[in-house]
Amino acid sequence: MKERVAVVGAGIVGLAHAWSAAERGHDVTVFERTSVASGASIRNFGMVWPIGQPTATRAIALLARQRWLTLTQESGIWANPYGSMHLAHRPDEWTVLQEFYELQRHSDLGPHLRLLSTKEAFERSPAINPTGFLGALACDLEVCVNPTETIRKIPSWLTDRYEVQFCFDTAVTEVGTGQLRTAIGRSHSFDRIVICSGHDFESLYPEQFVELPLKKCKLQMLRTVSQPSSWKLGAHLASGLTLRHYESFRACSSLQLLVDRIAAETPELDHYGIHVMASHDNLGRVVLGDSHEYGDRIEPFDSLEIDQLILRELQKIICLPSWDLESRWHGIYAKNPSGVNVNLDPEPRVHICTGFGGAGMTMAFGVAENQWRLWTNTTAETVA
Repeated sequence: MKERVAVVGAGIVGLAHAWSAAERGHDVTVFERTSVASGASIRNFGMVWPIGQPTATRAIALLARQRWLTLTQESGIWANPYGSMHLAHRPDEWTVLQEFYELQRHSDLGPHLRLLSTKEAFERSPAINPTGFLGALACDLEVCVNPTETIRKIPSWLTDRYEVQFCFDTAVTEVGTGQLRTAIGRSHSFDRIVICSGHDFESLYPEQFVELPLKKCKLQMLRTVSQPSSWKLGAHLASGLTLRHYESFRACSSLQLLVDRIAAETPELDHYGIHVMASHDNLGRVVLGDSHEYGDRIEPFDSLEIDQLILRELQKIICLPSWDLESRWHGIYAKNPSGVNVNLDPEPRVHICTGFGGAGMTMAFGVAENQWRLWTNTTAETVA
């Protein structure tokens, strides 16, 4: 049955729900409080990162990846499925990567993984710092998009392809079953309303969030000027620091030794939640990051110390033609410590979807598609 669907929020989660609804033939209207999407969805690496997801949620990440490739092929929006490499510059990092490979080699991830010698890794990326380099774990699943460009182009594609309507500069102040009201006092009727308002827990249904474990996380990131056109990063690159950040690596018994060593040698990295990665966008810029500060520690002021620590750790693992910076920024997202995200149904046919914890680019398309399969009684993957 055709529905009139409202989506609140034009970030990646809202766009994912709008697309899945529009594919099913529904009339979709998206409300966004600002003139262009400017939240966490544009303030990230642009990494679609299935390798970071544990076994229980990997199928959703793979579904999301498939949908990313479909969207970019149909829309012409840039994407590069150039995979990833986790680099080992310390023995304990190399031990964890080897254990992870052995644990996953017979899983659905296994065919996409390969342990690389130093020579093989250098052939894939000219950016690897050779000092102390021991080897790498490569995965061919990861995709790079330009987040700002992509998030701001998807609305035009959805409008042209599916006649989705976008109401920018339109804040939604009240929602109930079948009804939505905007800040200028206009009411709109819908059959289903999906709220995708990121880390805003205060505006709509604040009482729903009080008892939830959701917390806000601030990250800091940087981006270089465009590198020479003949130079390519070769893949998303991640340091051994990331192994303590992504849940997929927690199955490795050797991880604790790495965690303990980092805590003893560089406690400042744990204090600021720093793990370092790099991606190379379609404009030749290298995106660098990042840090993680939670809850009451979040300040509106960015820390120069954090930026310097990020650069210090990145320079241990990669070499760039130019480290000159084009821009710095921070983002804030909602994190659910106990699952992929949070799905709430505060009223009949009113749904809230948030709490992706920095994995929105990786998971949103899969989660939204699963939700629409559930709502329409079709096959869906289980969402933790």
